Amino acid sequence: MKNILVYAVALCLGVYGYTQQSYKGKIVDYTNNPLSGATIIESNSTTNGVMSDSEGVFKITLENSTEVTISFLGYIPKKVNLTNAFNTIRLAEDNVALEEVLVTSASREIQKRSEVPGSIASIHTQAIAETKAFGIDQLVNQVPGVFMSTSRSASNEQHFMAVRTPISTKALFLYLEDGMQIRPTSVFNHNALLEMNNTSFGRVEVLKGPASSIYGSEAIGGSFNFITKNPTEKLNGGIGFQINDLGLTRYEFEVSDQTSENFGFYLGSHHVKREDGPIEHSDYEKLAVTFKTVYDITETARWTTVFDLVDYRSDMSGSLSETDYNEGNYESDQTFTEREAITFRVRTTLDKFWNDTNKTSFNFMVRNNRMDQIPSYRIRQFRNQGQLTGLGSGEVNSNRFKSFVGLIQHKLDFNFANSSLIIGTTADYSPQDYVAETIQVVVDPETGRNLEYAVNSRDFILNYKANIFNYAGFFQYEISPVEALKVTAALRYDGFEYDYDNQVETVGVDDAVDNFNNLTPKLGVNYNFNTKTGMYANYSQGFAPPQVSTLYRNRNELLGIKPSRYHNYELGGYFAIPSKLKLDAAIYLLEGQNTLITLRDQDDNFFSTNAGKTRSYGIEYGITWIPIEGLSITHNGSYAQHRYVEFFDRGIDYSDTDRETAPNLLGTSLITYRKNYENNFGFSITAEHELVGKYNTSFKNQIENEDGTFDTATYDGHSVFNLRATIHYKGFEVWGHALNVFDELYAARASFNRFRGENSFTIGNPRAFHLGVKYTF
Repeated sequence: MKNILVYAVALCLGVYGYTQQSYKGKIVDYTNNPLSGATIIESNSTTNGVMSDSEGVFKITLENSTEVTISFLGYIPKKVNLTNAFNTIRLAEDNVALEEVLVTSASREIQKRSEVPGSIASIHTQAIAETKAFGIDQLVNQVPGVFMSTSRSASNEQHFMAVRTPISTKALFLYLEDGMQIRPTSVFNHNALLEMNNTSFGRVEVLKGPASSIYGSEAIGGSFNFITKNPTEKLNGGIGFQINDLGLTRYEFEVSDQTSENFGFYLGSHHVKREDGPIEHSDYEKLAVTFKTVYDITETARWTTVFDLVDYRSDMSGSLSETDYNEGNYESDQTFTEREAITFRVRTTLDKFWNDTNKTSFNFMVRNNRMDQIPSYRIRQFRNQGQLTGLGSGEVNSNRFKSFVGLIQHKLDFNFANSSLIIGTTADYSPQDYVAETIQVVVDPETGRNLEYAVNSRDFILNYKANIFNYAGFFQYEISPVEALKVTAALRYDGFEYDYDNQVETVGVDDAVDNFNNLTPKLGVNYNFNTKTGMYANYSQGFAPPQVSTLYRNRNELLGIKPSRYHNYELGGYFAIPSKLKLDAAIYLLEGQNTLITLRDQDDNFFSTNAGKTRSYGIEYGITWIPIEGLSITHNGSYAQHRYVEFFDRGIDYSDTDRETAPNLLGTSLITYRKNYENNFGFSITAEHELVGKYNTSFKNQIENEDGTFDTATYDGHSVFNLRATIHYKGFEVWGHALNVFDELYAARASFNRFRGENSFTIGNPRAFHLGVKYTF
């Protein structure tokens, strides 16, 4: 009897030990978005698994185990031990696997591309690694409709940009790092890319068209979000060296590690130097350092901090005359113009997950910048009856600013119609100092070269302090009344206060406090026929207040410059056959009011003014075809018209004419073949074609001929071919670029100088060869 009782007890204990138990939970990403279709598999039994539903929720029954493995395409797999409570499990994005599907630029929150009612492109980690770009232009020009133009002959990271706009340096594009503005509004944000460290880029996202409803002013033609690399799970790093026959050398260093379960870091740096390039007086040097830490304080709180330091110095070689350009004479007329900048930024972000439907991001950033320059574009040579006198003028200036920026954003997910609400507020206080003094220039009358200069001490052009305060509140609401349809509505209010304090009485304008404000809405819809095919439409607005230095530059009175406003209408779609074909296309209409343009006065000085009304419209498209494994063929292009609708200059009506520096055609084509072998050996080779169509450099019929007829100055455009090849074996990589293979004479930008009566050219690079090597550990 006793033995029978023992066996009965043992049997009961055995049954209890293998009792089945059910567990419930939800799979979400790090912004609380549910991940539908994630797989949850018992670690001890790969045949026991379930998938999360449309809300990310799952239920699984386990036997004698609590550990499961969770996987989802585009995210890093994770093993967890389930508890009897409701399990909320967050997966981290896998930067290698599927970045094209996931984007953050539309709302500062991770979303599927199919949920964004706009034209957005992601340049993912693999594309960045494969391109081996030594300039940001080599990356972003892969996006349809984007043309970042830079002179690699001068190769000092000065650039022009065109996205649904003419080629210019206007504040029509917003540059962001991890969703935060790199420079404050109204302080010439075009210099932001000088203050970037492209070694640290993990991904680049480009959102075309106005995005002021989320990001505020200057997000008009496009927004460029440079997303920094995250710490790696294990110790990882690399050292690299690059060199080319344009005079450039570059050293890179990276190291990253998850040093504990809760803490990880990334450090990336490069030093680049250029000497004795094709154009005289075009040397430059830059040191860039990025340090990022990620600390998971708890399961529901993550603290991220990013430090950026950039020390930059460059000659400013200016543009070439038409004669020098055509004759291949790269002797710059500028011998002393230069730019020096030192930049420091620190941004800290606390992401708090209150529960599986609420998340708040607290952001704080400090900027500290100084830029000193003798700008080439301010040099003016004196003439008497068309002949150089040997004298000229210019300026030396210094601009310093500090910024204190706060941003709070909260996302709330609702349990009906897959809807969510993002609300936020931001404030940016940026006091700045600006001093500009005149210089006297000595000019060689025979060669036209500017030989030397002397500062006219205390002969101020400007000397002011200005406190810039930008405050804003915004919201974005998304709802899916049916599964295939998503509607997005957003609204933002921006207020600006420029508190201008003139430091001298003899120049500039009286002390003033100027206020600007704007309300920018956005309405968009997405309709997805399936996971690979969809279309979208949107209406959005963009807004740009005047730049501070532009607004107060006139000596006697304000120029009456008004904020620029833009209305954007867009329709687009996308289609994909996995591993075979990908197609994106969009048509748009961008209506501008009080568009800011740059003109020359009677003394050959640049000044800015409003152009009345402008209109840009066109089509952008990108197609990638993979006919066989390893071979991809890509073409990205755009066709656009950029017109003055209402514009007068010096009493002449230029309404209903084409704008200058506005090519109709832009295109980039790539053919890439990749091959990888089992012994960690592989290679890739890419042929690239860059097309820029013909464009006007002057106003329509601006040139008066001797016979009384009128002409328009033009640039014929260009067609440039490049080759890239990379070989990698284990941790070693060697690559080479052949730039401008057929040695095409072309310009990064051409513009008309009405005083010379001819075009000026920012020269593109001649045929050149670039070599790089990197070891990754």
